[in-house]
Amino acid sequence: MSPYTYDYPRPALTVDPVIFTLREDSLQVLLVQRGDEPFAGMWALPGGFVNQHESLEEAALRELEEETGLKEAYLEQLYTYGDPGRDPRGRVVTVAYFALIPADAPVRPEGGSDASQARWFPAAQLPPLAFDHAQIVSYALRRLHYKLEYSAAGFQLLPAEFTLSELQYTYETILGEALDKRNFRRRILEANIIEPTEHLRVGEGRPARLYQYRADAVAEVKARRLFP
Repeated sequence: MSPYTYDYPRPALTVDPVIFTLREDSLQVLLVQRGDEPFAGMWALPGGFVNQHESLEEAALRELEEETGLKEAYLEQLYTYGDPGRDPRGRVVTVAYFALIPADAPVRPEGGSDASQARWFPAAQLPPLAFDHAQIVSYALRRLHYKLEYSAAGFQLLPAEFTLSELQYTYETILGEALDKRNFRRRILEANIIEPTEHLRVGEGRPARLYQYRADAVAEVKARRLFP
């Protein structure tokens, strides 16, 4: 026990991860249906309170594992929300994260201890959300779009190996706009951030070469601006 006294009120601290993946031809967000008050029955982000002896990132990863079964994912701190009235239970400050999960990850959506179920929803068609979670998701989407403009974040939503068509489709799905195929392929190859593998995707039509993100590629690549 600490020998020090503390004269100021201590707000509760939570983490709220916005978990994105690509499913069913759309960018989707994982939500949980609250089983307890406040907002029982409403959908919310799969967040929770930070335990006394864990870091913020450890808490976010714990919540991620509880809701998806995954121990690892691309995780980035998003913003801190501290409006005094954001939680009717009292003064609660939350640190929001966004997590990017590859489309082929073995995700098992499960509601945690205070949730009745977990489901994926298209990011463009979310139900009404509890607390200020609609604001958090909106900002996470803007941040993800912005990340595509200067980083290789989009690769985090892809399998380890992918075709150039799959890569372009990922960016088009997130950005909500079509990209010129020839221009996209020329500039993404010139960026030198992906490399061909020995494998082919076999299906209808000609086999397509599979690529992978280069482990030694620079993280900040001005990716979106390579193919306006």
